Amino acid sequence: MDAVAALERIAFLLERSLAPGYRVRAFRTAARVVHGLPPGEAAARAADGSLESLKGIGPKTAQVVREALAGEVPGYLRKLEEESEDTGREGPGAALRALLRGDCHTHSDWSDGGSPIEEMGRAAAALGHEWTVLTDHSPRLTVARGLSPQRLREQLDAVAGLNAGWAPFRLLTGIECDILDDGSLDQEPELLERLDVVVVSVHSKLRMDARAMTRRLVAAARDPHADVLGHCTGRLVTGRGRPESRFDADEVFAACAESGTAVEINSRPERLDPPRRLLRRAVAAGTLFAIDTDAHAPGQLDWQILGCARAEECGVPAERVVTAWSADELLGWTREGRVPARVAGA
Repeated sequence: MDAVAALERIAFLLERSLAPGYRVRAFRTAARVVHGLPPGEAAARAADGSLESLKGIGPKTAQVVREALAGEVPGYLRKLEEESEDTGREGPGAALRALLRGDCHTHSDWSDGGSPIEEMGRAAAALGHEWTVLTDHSPRLTVARGLSPQRLREQLDAVAGLNAGWAPFRLLTGIECDILDDGSLDQEPELLERLDVVVVSVHSKLRMDARAMTRRLVAAARDPHADVLGHCTGRLVTGRGRPESRFDADEVFAACAESGTAVEINSRPERLDPPRRLLRRAVAAGTLFAIDTDAHAPGQLDWQILGCARAEECGVPAERVVTAWSADELLGWTREGRVPARVAGA
């Protein structure tokens, strides 16, 4: 078994299970170190016991390398595979998951993600995605190293360079743009115009008055640059948790339906946003939907099954799920407001 592939698969499974970041980093770092060695050096070091002398290789990662080089499935990898949850090929959400072609909400280490853009793109392609949108944070979210206009321009160039060698997979440009207190968006309009997909989300003053929050979300949904309304209630359902923001859901979802802004079904286990009762109201309002992972690491890209299960349970029509569209269909919608004929005729 390839040692680098084994180390990366272990990191992927750890990320998917929300393991501590330091454990994930140990295996991703080791994978990069081994990948960078001259041909034959890893085998030579495994034979003479000097793998651990390399910076970035510890006892546990060295054992994985040794076992892989010996032609075995490393024991730690085998254990994680056995412990891992069903990946969604069967069971709730599986039918809808099989229709998905992409993910509109992902992060890299340019903001608060844990992995480089290239690793996120390669992982998405390996999962079978035809396209994925990179949506690092906007400037106001300084705690997440939000991208200034200049850094966003640099990222656009970086994505263009990667796409040159990735066909047929496409990494689309995007942003998770903060919704400011008055409903305006936290980035230069000229830059938003250049992006393929704009996800708009609230990250501050989540407990503001319900009427004010309604006005804020409606204004954002109607902004001509907005494509997806991200994790609309802002709730957290694990750990100490965080209550939902209060707003008039019917008014917000009506604005989304009228303006063609999709409602995100956020698949992160600690979010699962919106709640089922609101998701059903969005269905009744006639909105489009984006089943997204909000992934901050490659392994988290496999969480879409969680959103798919909730979507199926709440009666979300598959034809209204933009993440089941081709890249060309998606861009026709975000750039020109066109939806596929099967949706328009539904």
